[in-house]
Amino acid sequence: MQLEVGTIVEGKVTGFTSFGAFIDLGEGKKGLVHISEVANEYVKEIGDHLTVGQEVKVKILSIGDDGKISLSIKKAVEEKKPQPKPRQSYSRPANVWQGNKSSDNGARSFEDMMAKFKQVSDEKMSDLKRDSKHGGGFNRRGTNKI
Repeated sequence: MQLEVGTIVEGKVTGFTSFGAFIDLGEGKKGLVHISEVANEYVKEIGDHLTVGQEVKVKILSIGDDGKISLSIKKAVEEKKPQPKPRQSYSRPANVWQGNKSSDNGARSFEDMMAKFKQVSDEKMSDLKRDSKHGGGFNRRGTNKI
């Protein structure tokens, strides 16, 4: 079997280290799955995700000049997953807005809502400015000034 970077092959877990798992690829070839390539989630203990003797599919990430083979389980799984279907658009019914309604079948236009929001916002800002001119607010102890 010829091993090439980017191919997905099957192997068997032969052992663990603190930084990864060794995989027997057959024909005397072994590779290492780094702990960061075991799963799409944080892996604290490899033994929580793999067992010795388990058959796994791995993707060959690199083959070094010294013959060391770098593998990934999570990238092999990602390639097998089907692509998600695009979401269908959803149009909201016209009567979902609450509050004041305009005369067009009960629906409130965006411009009406923005005008109301601006009016309320302007009123609140003027109240804040008025209070700050008259010494309103809180002192350092968090109690109202008199």
